[in-house]
Amino acid sequence: MAGPPYAHEVRAFPTLQRSGRSTTLDRAAGDVWAAVASARPDEDGHVWYVDAPGFVVRGAIDRVALGQGRRWPLPDRDLLRSGDRAGFWEVLEVDHDTRRMTMQASVRAPGTVRMEVSVADAGADWSVVTLAISFAPRGVLGWTYLVTDLPAREVVMELTQRALLADVEATTGARVRTAG
Repeated sequence: MAGPPYAHEVRAFPTLQRSGRSTTLDRAAGDVWAAVASARPDEDGHVWYVDAPGFVVRGAIDRVALGQGRRWPLPDRDLLRSGDRAGFWEVLEVDHDTRRMTMQASVRAPGTVRMEVSVADAGADWSVVTLAISFAPRGVLGWTYLVTDLPAREVVMELTQRALLADVEATTGARVRTAG
């Protein structure tokens, strides 16, 4: 099975307010999306958007900072829907036809934290998963937080992408496509 000519392992695209990764996988977009948007835990009881190491740490930090460090339970259905809550995330919008989802973190922060994920077709039996985390600061404290948090956000981004890919691989058997 031949992959797309632009296949790559992982492509990072950080900016001051947004960190992201795109990864090409050797599975059809529909199969990958079912794993990405799943509201069902894996055999170990985990889902990537709740149990990625960076999110577990962020929830603990939120509790220390007198936030709620929410651990909303997973909804009782196969796929997430707009309005669902899981972990500390609220699903703002999910479109299963275009395979796009936007979530917002309910954490104590001087701004708004959002996560967007999409799965695009990349040829027969290939797909590209794109994950991005953004922070929109509020006030001087928010801008200070934004600048000081950037290195940590990149670490969280990397750990989240790895958790996402591990869940997709466990569910679908997908492998990251490497060039060459």
